[in-house]
Amino acid sequence: MAPRTLNRLALTPAVALAALIGFTAAPAQAAVWSSSDQWGTYTTSDNYTLYNNIWGSGAGTQSIWANSSSDWGVWADHPNTGGIKSYPNAKKVVNKPIGSLSSLTSTYNVTVPSSGAYNTSYDIWDSDYDYEVMLWVNYNGAVGPLGTSQGNVTLGGHTWTVYKGDNGANQVFSFLRTSDSTSGTVDILPILKWIKDTKGWWGNETIGDVQFGYEITSSAGGLDFRTNGFGVSAR
Repeated sequence: MAPRTLNRLALTPAVALAALIGFTAAPAQAAVWSSSDQWGTYTTSDNYTLYNNIWGSGAGTQSIWANSSSDWGVWADHPNTGGIKSYPNAKKVVNKPIGSLSSLTSTYNVTVPSSGAYNTSYDIWDSDYDYEVMLWVNYNGAVGPLGTSQGNVTLGGHTWTVYKGDNGANQVFSFLRTSDSTSGTVDILPILKWIKDTKGWWGNETIGDVQFGYEITSSAGGLDFRTNGFGVSAR
């Protein structure tokens, strides 16, 4: 998907407070940071950036909270209509060319709802935002990737169905796990090298953002998404 830059009105403080107090799955004690702002951001002590990122049209209410890059969550109440409404996420900037990386891995552990329409995914960008690599680790409801199927491939410890498309702003390579998972480790570098060396779909791109979060299409009535663990290691 294109970089999340569409402007929309932020929620009023009263609505934000109601959402945070009444509906979020925040910890029993107050979180270190929380926001209902459309573009609410927070940088952790270990240099991850949390981003509320309500970017799609027709969005409803959404609040994000965080104690750290590996302990954060979202409450979202988006209407049961088509189109992606938001992608709340945690981001780590790598800023290294593929050829200079000896390792790029990530771990994740999430608790996601059984209803709604969403995917839990990595969103990996080159530094110029010309290419986007999405890794869907689980998904639910009426959602689907951009582009056409390129078949299945086993990379990074998992088997994926691969899709290749273009959204008019950048090329998108989507990898959908053939079996849903709420926790695990992904060896990202073999996936990037497969795109580069085996398929020739890009060159020695500099990897910029490695994002992880929830691409939400609908969550009517309010649903909780919680990240219990997340980290990126790049060498």
